[in-house]
Amino acid sequence: MSEMRWNPVLGEWVITATHRQDRTFFPPADYCPLCPTRQGGFATEIPREDYEFVVLENKFPSLVPHPPTPALVGTDLYKVSPSVGACEVVLYSPDHESTLTDLPVGKLVQLIKVWRDRYQELGSRPEIEYVFIFENKGKEIGVTIHHPHGQIYAFSYLPPRILCELENANKHHGRTGRCLHCDILAHETKDRRRLVVESQRFVAFVPFYARFPYEVHVYSKYHLSSMAEFEEPDEEDLALILKTVLQKYDNLWSLSMPYMMVMHQEPTDGRSWPGSHFHIEFYPPLRTKEKLKYLAGCESGAGTFINDTLPEEKAAELRACEPYLVIADEHP
Repeated sequence: MSEMRWNPVLGEWVITATHRQDRTFFPPADYCPLCPTRQGGFATEIPREDYEFVVLENKFPSLVPHPPTPALVGTDLYKVSPSVGACEVVLYSPDHESTLTDLPVGKLVQLIKVWRDRYQELGSRPEIEYVFIFENKGKEIGVTIHHPHGQIYAFSYLPPRILCELENANKHHGRTGRCLHCDILAHETKDRRRLVVESQRFVAFVPFYARFPYEVHVYSKYHLSSMAEFEEPDEEDLALILKTVLQKYDNLWSLSMPYMMVMHQEPTDGRSWPGSHFHIEFYPPLRTKEKLKYLAGCESGAGTFINDTLPEEKAAELRACEPYLVIADEHP
């Protein structure tokens, strides 16, 4: 059963998806459902012996194109809606032990093309208002299959955090005539204390208002609303800066850094959002090599994050990690 229930207190939808209780949970070491099906081996979800990238429907989706009728009939107070949408899984590599960091820049360029294709295809569906591309990496985030993969949720509404960001950006645009994110970027590139790495078309920085100690945002220097506006140089440059940020994360403590990676871009609801500016946000849950940043009472109950560190100091730590410059590695 999958349905959406309205929270009248916060004014937002909660997805109820009971079938997800049965989703894959740490499969045996000798069987991964996302690995290629090897000759003589166990059959997996991928009926081929090799692949570059794979996009497949999530077997345990929260949102589906043709959802069942909700279990309950809604009321004026407690509204209920079918969970219309789509959930996809994007496999980065057939190598079970690799990560997004391990992909060469040329492969990252191809992956960006895959993301762009899915954003445009899913966003073209009349019922879809927002295409949310993300990756959860590491057991610290709650990942139960370690094969390198990301996800895409196509929503029939604007998720609350996205809507809040867009509304604030539109208010700023209405007051100033300028893009809020462009103004943030101009401030950061002038100040430079929180910059992590800068390339020709993108900038990575720890935001002034970082909620996680090593939170990094990657902004396009040009006002690009979404991946749909990318040209080939944008894809190549984004691949370079993503590779650099990911390597810096792994080199910080010589471990494969867990994180949430989320992409914010223009809604596909047909409305005008002049403040929409393509960017990627990383939320690593570690505050030291051994300590996690927990979302406890103040964060979860009051919605106010407490950061135990200074963004300027954390940005300096990441800047000091190799690679120091964006350098293209060899394309495959």
